[in-house]
Amino acid sequence: MTIVSSAQPWWQAATIYQIYPRSFADSGGDGIGDLNGIADRIDYLVDLGIDAIWISPIYPSPMADFGYDVADYTGIDPRFGTLADFDALLAKAHAAGIRVLLDFVPNHSSDQHPWFVESRSSRDNPKRDWYIWRDAAPDGGPPNNWISDFGGPAWTLDPATGQYYSRAFLPEQPDLNWRNPDVQAAMLAAMRFWFDRGVDGFRIDVQWHMVKHADFPDNPPNPDFREGMGDMHRVLQLHSTDQPEVHAIGTAMRRQADDYGAVLVGEIYLPIPKLMTYYGTRQAPGVHLPFNFQLIEATWDAAELAARIVEYEAALPEGGWPNWVLGNHDRPRIATRVGSAQARVAAMLLLTLRGTPTLYQGDELGLTDAQVPQDKVQDPRELREPGLGLGRDPVRTPLPWDATGGFTTGDPWLPIDSAHLPLNVAAQARDPASMLNFYRRLLALRRAASALATGAIGDVRAEGDILTYRRDDYRIVLNLSDRPAGITVEPGQVVLSTHEDAGDPQHLRPAEGLILKVD
Repeated sequence: MTIVSSAQPWWQAATIYQIYPRSFADSGGDGIGDLNGIADRIDYLVDLGIDAIWISPIYPSPMADFGYDVADYTGIDPRFGTLADFDALLAKAHAAGIRVLLDFVPNHSSDQHPWFVESRSSRDNPKRDWYIWRDAAPDGGPPNNWISDFGGPAWTLDPATGQYYSRAFLPEQPDLNWRNPDVQAAMLAAMRFWFDRGVDGFRIDVQWHMVKHADFPDNPPNPDFREGMGDMHRVLQLHSTDQPEVHAIGTAMRRQADDYGAVLVGEIYLPIPKLMTYYGTRQAPGVHLPFNFQLIEATWDAAELAARIVEYEAALPEGGWPNWVLGNHDRPRIATRVGSAQARVAAMLLLTLRGTPTLYQGDELGLTDAQVPQDKVQDPRELREPGLGLGRDPVRTPLPWDATGGFTTGDPWLPIDSAHLPLNVAAQARDPASMLNFYRRLLALRRAASALATGAIGDVRAEGDILTYRRDDYRIVLNLSDRPAGITVEPGQVVLSTHEDAGDPQHLRPAEGLILKVD
């Protein structure tokens, strides 16, 4: 398998870094990270070597779901700062050569958004149809069997008007009705508001959820459901997600983004064949980068990873550009999933595969999932379905900037795990062998060697515990086990190792990865 690359726009050679703003850096001492805190750390991002930041939601919000319940799509929540603060951050980032992406949340708003306040005020309000309202079932219960991703029915009864509204997540997050052209126009206008301010793109939250089946039939039961899984898995989301009409909306967003030279990244948890449809077609293009979560979902096994890489690359439509992700604000950290030693191998994998990589803040420090005391839990998903391992707080705790924490002068909104303190930025910056400096070397090499960013990929294969592939004139060799392993590859010079010395590409040490320059 060989995929040949052609000329690319800026985002194809870029590395994106996700910032969870509540936990990045607090400039005000209230324990919540903010825009000025991000601006104060631009030099850190420059030294790391990333090209763009994606900032999780910063819009005005009651914070029922920590910003993913938006009350105003064209403002800044006072907890994070002001529009002037955002403009200053944008200007500082751009001056440093860093692009800025925002998180767009189109599936649902807050129940305190003025649109929903109007919508629920009466059945004949002009904005009633901006949200999804249905009569009760004959027994007075929810209109169908759809289940919220956070557990329980995906419907909430509004006693005042006697109808249920759809909500894929919390009751405080009513679903917008994207079949209404006025909703489409209003949301596209919100995107333009930020494009006009200079934003370089958006990550689109739960894009595959945006349109529901017009007739609202029951979802089929999931034959693979077992107790201990999240309640949402009791049914297959056949009718409540991934409807054909969602693609025309993606096309409208894409055409608008293209007018600004911006990029759209869609959050889509679907199998590869369905994921590929979100690229759209040449005549009706979709988002530039439908998020590829293969590395999050895969077993850490060389044969499986090789098969996933080959399958994904082969499935890409003509002109479709790949992307890869190790973690995000919703899923367990890579160092927890594979261990600290293999986290270095994973970093080398992420940053040498063909396509646009996205890093999640803290992974460059080797942070593991934090231990959050039960009385400090904030995540509504964990509070609604406790004990199933679905909580997201462990990956959202503040970054440790120094040995005392350094995140805030106040009490942090989530506690910093004491196990994270020795991994702080200041200490790792002084240690040449640290994970942070390894990431810096990886990113510097990726920038210096265009083959590792936009070159072809080929000869993807597994030999025992070793995963290997070519990137033009580079060979990547990764030992995914805690045992020594051998492989025969073409001769070359080791240009980067997960270990301190160069090593021997024919005889890899446990959890060793090498990048070779070959003929």
